[in-house]
Amino acid sequence: MTSIVNTREIILGALMEITEEEQYCHIVLRDVLTKYQYLEKRDRAFISRVVEGTMENMIQIDYILEQFSTVKVQNMKPVIRNILRMSVYQMQYMDGVPRSAAVNEAVKLTQKKGFYTLKGFVNGVLRAADRGMGEVSFPDAERTPRRYLSVRYSMPEWILQKWLAQFDFEVVEKICRGLWQESRTTIRCNLSRAPKETIIEKLRAQNITVKEVPYLPYALEISDYNYLQAITAFKEGLFQVQDVSSMLVAEVAAPKWGDYCIDVCAAPGGKSLHLSDKLNGSGYVEARDLTDIKVSLMQENLERTGRINMTAVRQDATVFDGASVEKADILLADLPCSGLGVIGRKPDIKYKMTEAKQQELVKLQRKILDTVWSYVKVGGTLIYSTCTIGADENQYNVKWFLENYPFRLESIDPYLCDALKSRTTKAGYLQLLPGIHGTDGFFLARFKRVK
Repeated sequence: MTSIVNTREIILGALMEITEEEQYCHIVLRDVLTKYQYLEKRDRAFISRVVEGTMENMIQIDYILEQFSTVKVQNMKPVIRNILRMSVYQMQYMDGVPRSAAVNEAVKLTQKKGFYTLKGFVNGVLRAADRGMGEVSFPDAERTPRRYLSVRYSMPEWILQKWLAQFDFEVVEKICRGLWQESRTTIRCNLSRAPKETIIEKLRAQNITVKEVPYLPYALEISDYNYLQAITAFKEGLFQVQDVSSMLVAEVAAPKWGDYCIDVCAAPGGKSLHLSDKLNGSGYVEARDLTDIKVSLMQENLERTGRINMTAVRQDATVFDGASVEKADILLADLPCSGLGVIGRKPDIKYKMTEAKQQELVKLQRKILDTVWSYVKVGGTLIYSTCTIGADENQYNVKWFLENYPFRLESIDPYLCDALKSRTTKAGYLQLLPGIHGTDGFFLARFKRVK
């Protein structure tokens, strides 16, 4: 049985990797849970929740800390800063953890990490927070709406400024709330491998909770599982973890029997696998990405799901490939983006992304589109998608592409369920918003090459 102290030490180590070594939260957490997969389910869940919750709420946590600390958060030693953050998260958001326990364990951890002289500081800040947490004054929504949203939902103000320029305050708050709420695990059933009912039976046989989700009949939500690789149906390749928004790419691409498909930025391969599934063993899907690591990841998924009409290859999407000209009936351009639509799953994205980095990504997106557009046959389809929110990487790119290349935008209503038709499309594109559509933030447009 692992002690609570050791569990908290694991959490601190993960937070240090994320905040100080600039590693990605989901990768660090995946590696930690793989390393400690022998822990009891309760301990693994505690690690996941505190790491993800601390990152997700970091702006608000820092705001609270500065109400009770004489030292600014940014001036604290990194280890102390993260011990205080993870402790405030437990005190503010986890009713099952006694506040006194969170304080005491923080003091012990401070001493264990060699900061004996600072244990009094840690104790004092957390004791003061315990007494005064309910009296913290937060920014006013009417007087300072952007500051209110930033502290309430731990969202950087530069992101909010862009969203508030595009959407009403009420919509932006719904987006923030949707990203802030606990993310769900959504899966796509590989119907070419087994009927949905069979997959559900296998999942429930392992005491996994299964729910239907809106928009697509083959999508399910699963919960109450410990470890993905321990799920029999996953090992047998019967499903792929994928958000519904991402599944809509293959729906809108609508491959026909025998189509040749190229996915230029494919890793980890979910959309390519979906196209392959829809082709029912016909045609071909070429899943490309930049590095050997990404290709090997796609290859693992390809082998697990038993796809025979798909291959994973290393190819830089910014480097022109003459052999691919007019080769694709369907080309997927799901391009590198700021990822602001998946903050709910990868909370550290909002801290790592900057306005300058976003503009560099826009340049990269346009460079890739300029490179790959000619791979599409005349009359063929190009799908442009991102997992982000905002006009810079989405609507403005659509406008730029139409002005410079021989394509026209096509309506995607024929490929959507009634719940998504018309109300969320405009001139052929779809912008899904967390908190409003019940999915990740996602943008999708369908183009047809005309000459």
